[in-house]
Amino acid sequence: MGKPAVFLDRDGVLNVEAGYIHSVEDLHLIPGVAKSLRQLNDRGIFCCLVSNQSGPARGYYPDSHVQALHQRLCRLLAQEAGAKLDALYYCPYLSPPEGGLDPAYTRWSTWRKPNTGMLVAAAWEHDLDLKHSFMVGDKATDVDMAHNAGCVGILVETGFGDRVLAGDYQHHTKPDYIAKNLAVAVEWILQQL
Repeated sequence: MGKPAVFLDRDGVLNVEAGYIHSVEDLHLIPGVAKSLRQLNDRGIFCCLVSNQSGPARGYYPDSHVQALHQRLCRLLAQEAGAKLDALYYCPYLSPPEGGLDPAYTRWSTWRKPNTGMLVAAAWEHDLDLKHSFMVGDKATDVDMAHNAGCVGILVETGFGDRVLAGDYQHHTKPDYIAKNLAVAVEWILQQL
């Protein structure tokens, strides 16, 4: 029997939604996220980043830039609240019809949300129980991925979340819980566990 996890999207959930971040210094945490993540860390709950990052496939920047952004994210979380992510997964791939250009990253991938590849890989590598896990995101595809993998799907109203709820972004989805931000989501998750 695996352990439950909290899966977290990156942009619009942990850091301020700023489109494709070309300068590492432009990645900024959403106020309060480090403290919320630390609450999960203190309870021994596995915290895992799962993020679509199509910048490399679109030819915007190399894969090493995505890794540099993640190093900054982890550094900021640690500095602000001694918080940490236990694992980081991201999908740099994009299919040709979706706009993939760089041949090294242009392909269909089971890792691209709403497909479940990142969650399955994390569960396999870290002995996680997806049925008792939570996915926190700001897009319909985050909620869809959660449901496709049997997780609880939480939509935060930060990032694109409010636009998803208004029907102005992506498509309609039915989150299991809607939270104003990550702090509210974490409070609810801790009540469920």
